[in-house]
Amino acid sequence: MSIKDKLPGKLGFGTAPLGNMFRNIPEEEALATVDAAWEHGVRYFDTAPFYGAGLAEIRLASALGKRRRDDYVLSTKVGRVILDELEDPATRDLGEKGGLFEFGRPNKMINDYSADATLRSIEDSLKRLNTDRLDIVWVHDIAQDFYGDEWLAQFEIARTGAFRVLSRLRDEGVIKAWGLGVNRVEPCELTLDLNEAQPDGFLLAGRYTLLDHERALQRLMPAAAKAGVDIVVGGPYSSGILAGGSHFEYQKAPAEIIARVERIKAIANRHHVSIKAAALQFSLANPAVAAVIPGASRPERIAEDAQALNAAIPAAFWQEIRQEKLVAADAPVPATGEKE
Repeated sequence: MSIKDKLPGKLGFGTAPLGNMFRNIPEEEALATVDAAWEHGVRYFDTAPFYGAGLAEIRLASALGKRRRDDYVLSTKVGRVILDELEDPATRDLGEKGGLFEFGRPNKMINDYSADATLRSIEDSLKRLNTDRLDIVWVHDIAQDFYGDEWLAQFEIARTGAFRVLSRLRDEGVIKAWGLGVNRVEPCELTLDLNEAQPDGFLLAGRYTLLDHERALQRLMPAAAKAGVDIVVGGPYSSGILAGGSHFEYQKAPAEIIARVERIKAIANRHHVSIKAAALQFSLANPAVAAVIPGASRPERIAEDAQALNAAIPAAFWQEIRQEKLVAADAPVPATGEKE
């Protein structure tokens, strides 16, 4: 049950920025960004209720409303359930990292991976997205970065709740595929070890990038490939630091990360390579990766992504990157897609 053969190309669009991540994005700018993605051939759009407490889903629906539903692939997520709309945004409870979407809708959200919450979340997303079906559903953020030591307890709720519901919906043909949408490798590894409810893929954000790929490369990618489970890479620019931004891991980048990026930039400049192209193509070079879905909130960023995907990168660039130990010695690189 491959994700790869369900996706219309290697470049998708992650809609977290449409939920007003980091800034209050004007409506017309958000919709123009989706239009730009479409004009550049993007036909896979990923969203989630968590992105602006429903705002990203609503904006995506508005932008895609003029398109034929059969012409694109749509995924959203379960596990972060919107409860209600509040008059006072200060009373919102988005949990840890909720500050990312401080400019989102004034909705209260809870974390719930049970079977009933999964079904409710899907029903609510269908309404916000103004569609009759979802292609892929990811179980959202069931990992240490949100739950700390409690993540295994939350994982168990999802195993007996969301996992089973999504497996049934897939088997019934209601959805085409399901998996985990997480920022950590460990939940994916644990899911592959289960003897039940096998996923079709993982949306792994920030863990297979130029700045962070060692654990995924050594453990998850081989295990996923053996199981026939595809990886969709989210956050290929590591929250923006690899695309000219200042964030890493959703926060201001620390000095050591900035210094590492500067070293990569220096090599890229010597070889006349865009660091954005290097980041995007590196994530795609691993054969376990089905697609990459960078986010954007400005139309011009979409054109940059399309150019980055197709830019020529000389083998000498990757050789120097390896020599400087800025990527793992055995990581596949875009020049060949294989180990050198």
